[in-house]
Amino acid sequence: MDQLNLGVGTRLQHTQHGPGVIVGVRYATYLISFINAGIKEIEKTDTMLDEIIPENVTVEVETISDVEKSLLKILRMWGEVSELVPLGDRWKGGSMLLQPADKTQKPKEIPVDIFFHKIVMLRDRLRVMEQQINAHKLLSDEDKVNLQQYITRIYGTLTTFNVLFKNKEQWFIGEKGSGE
Repeated sequence: MDQLNLGVGTRLQHTQHGPGVIVGVRYATYLISFINAGIKEIEKTDTMLDEIIPENVTVEVETISDVEKSLLKILRMWGEVSELVPLGDRWKGGSMLLQPADKTQKPKEIPVDIFFHKIVMLRDRLRVMEQQINAHKLLSDEDKVNLQQYITRIYGTLTTFNVLFKNKEQWFIGEKGSGE
C-alpha cells in the first residue's frame, strides 16, 4: 500500500489503535480519529497502519457535495464519542474547597476529578455544537462564522481550567491562541 498519499476520509486499521479515519494530512504524518483511541498523530510510514479497502468498489467520480455528506455522516456518527482525557497527575485525589465569605455558612468540598470530568463534558458538548452549527443547512455562512466566534470566545474563557489537563494538546484555546 502507498501510505504516503492517502487523503482525508480514508479509513484505516492500526494494529495498536484499531479502526480510524484520516481527518488531517501533514507533511510526514496523518491525524487519524480512532474509534477507541481518539485523535492521534501517526507517521505516514508507520508499519502498523493499513488502509481498509472496501470490497466491490466501483470507480466513480465523487462530487464535493458527496464528500461533504460523507464527512458530515462520520462527524454525526462519532459526535457522541468522547476521547479519554487524563487529569494532571498533581491533581489526582485532590479536592477543591469553595469557602463562602460568610464564615457562618459551610464550605463546599468537591473532588477535583469530578470537577474535571464536568469540564471535559462541557468541552465535548461545545465540540458537538460546533459540528452541528457547521452542518446546519438553514444557517448562512455569515451566521455560522458569527456563532463560531462566540464558541471561540467560550473556549477562551475556559482556558483558566487548562491547568487541570495532563496533556497540553487537549487544552482550551481561545482567539489569541488560535493563530488567526
